[in-house]
Amino acid sequence: MALLTRTDRKPSMTRTMWDSSVGKKTVMAVSGLIMLAYLVVHMLGNLKIFFGSDEFNEYAHALRTLGEPFLHYEWALWIIRVVLVAAVVAHAVSAYQLSRRDIKARPTKYVHKKPRASYATRTMRWGGIILGLFIVWHILDLTTGTVHPGGFEAGHPYQNVIDTFSTWYGNVVYIVAVLALGLHIRHGFWSAAQTLGVGSRTRDRAFKTIANVLALVLTVGFVSVPVAVMTGVVS
Repeated sequence: MALLTRTDRKPSMTRTMWDSSVGKKTVMAVSGLIMLAYLVVHMLGNLKIFFGSDEFNEYAHALRTLGEPFLHYEWALWIIRVVLVAAVVAHAVSAYQLSRRDIKARPTKYVHKKPRASYATRTMRWGGIILGLFIVWHILDLTTGTVHPGGFEAGHPYQNVIDTFSTWYGNVVYIVAVLALGLHIRHGFWSAAQTLGVGSRTRDRAFKTIANVLALVLTVGFVSVPVAVMTGVVS
């Protein structure tokens, strides 16, 4: 009996799932929901800045001691970071590969024009690029302090936030990214519901409403911080 060669072996179920468009869309949906859950918690944490520097700094310190004494200092925070990085990479790679697959499947232009998609749908791709670049800038600004405009102070996040939003470009970069995020969530949440099979004709309106509310709340919540610094409400 001849031995099976590497090419004769059946691909694993995981590989088969990943290679399919449905599998990639599922990865996008699940990774997107993971990031959405993080964003909701992150926004609520950011709003603590309105209660003063002590409470905001204590919140930042609590993130580093999360899980103690079972976990070591900052271990929980690093676990969260690793999960988020994995979610971002999985989301970006599956989105890119689906986009390339879609282009290859349509080598020629349509004879008839397709109906115009919503603004959020048409901006998903460049919105994703904006968000990817923003994540890098945000980390270099408020985590490592590499591009921070003021004298970055580790352990003093309140002052670091004030420094960033005291510059015009810090506000522009942040607000543009948050607006792109809102559009991304508005379309992405409803799309994830469809991909995961929880959407239906009767539920479509409810999921679209939830998507719109989530996008609005997160946009307003995140933008309120730079606006508060610009107007002197937070200083």
